[in-house]
Amino acid sequence: MNILIASSISKHAIEILNENHDVICAFNAPEDKLISLIKDRDVLIFRSGVQISAKVMSAAPNLRFLIRAGSGLDNLDFNYSQERGIELVRIPEPGAKAVAELSFAFMLALSRNLLYADKEWRQGHWVKSELKGYLLRGKVLGIIGAGNIGSLVGQMGSAWGMTVLGCVADNDYTPENEAFLVSKGIKLTAFEEVVSKADYLTIHVPLDENTRNLIDKRVLNLMKPGSYLLSLARGGVVNEKDLLEVIEKGDRLRGVALDVHENEGEGKISPFASLPNVILTPHIGAQTIDSQREIGDRVLETVEQFEDKINHQESISSTISK
Repeated sequence: MNILIASSISKHAIEILNENHDVICAFNAPEDKLISLIKDRDVLIFRSGVQISAKVMSAAPNLRFLIRAGSGLDNLDFNYSQERGIELVRIPEPGAKAVAELSFAFMLALSRNLLYADKEWRQGHWVKSELKGYLLRGKVLGIIGAGNIGSLVGQMGSAWGMTVLGCVADNDYTPENEAFLVSKGIKLTAFEEVVSKADYLTIHVPLDENTRNLIDKRVLNLMKPGSYLLSLARGGVVNEKDLLEVIEKGDRLRGVALDVHENEGEGKISPFASLPNVILTPHIGAQTIDSQREIGDRVLETVEQFEDKINHQESISSTISK
């Protein structure tokens, strides 16, 4: 099969795909380059950081299969892919584990003021007496979006002795889902209750028309004084202008960690860059060697299954035509 890989995946997976298929790699290429490369492709593999528009897909008459090596679909024209009947498979689970662990790294770093402690000691300043941190145990962890990632964060929080509150979109609620979350130590409740009771509020929702600017000034002002906000969802879910205003006011948030941003990429400067109580990372939530290797293995399995399916269909068609 002819495959276009539009985002970086594990080298191991690419090497194996190259042994069995015609593979083109164009990581995070702009639209015009994707259009020129996709024309004879059957399969497109992508992650975040690249836009898979209707214009890109329409340039590929043979395109039959999309593999999202992760979870979010905000960079895909999903409606067009459905209209075309292009099959889509997502691989969210491996990255979810990495994002969940990064959430805890953020909570610990903020609670214990690790960035400041490290910076000062590197300069010879022994600031032990200044560093009065906080325990996670006994605190309330609020999860906006208790899905694949959020439920893992909640499970970890419960194991750490935190009280865990979560919420899901109305169309994601089922009694079975609620029972599953309860079994992981997560109490499902209303959005406003999660926000107002959380000592640590962590965001894990997809970006769509319902969640863009979900965390705005109104929501931020519902948060506890002295609480922490973590965003590992997508840039655009948190209204950065409102967040900056609330942080600078200084009476609500003790600290913030942002792995995702409204403007991402080389040369971009975050509006929070000068603030010492904000941790900024370049969308690295799923970027662990372990998770990317697992995603690569799943990509290989998925391509193989799709190829077997196509060969089977062609065999049946050939038999019928005879």
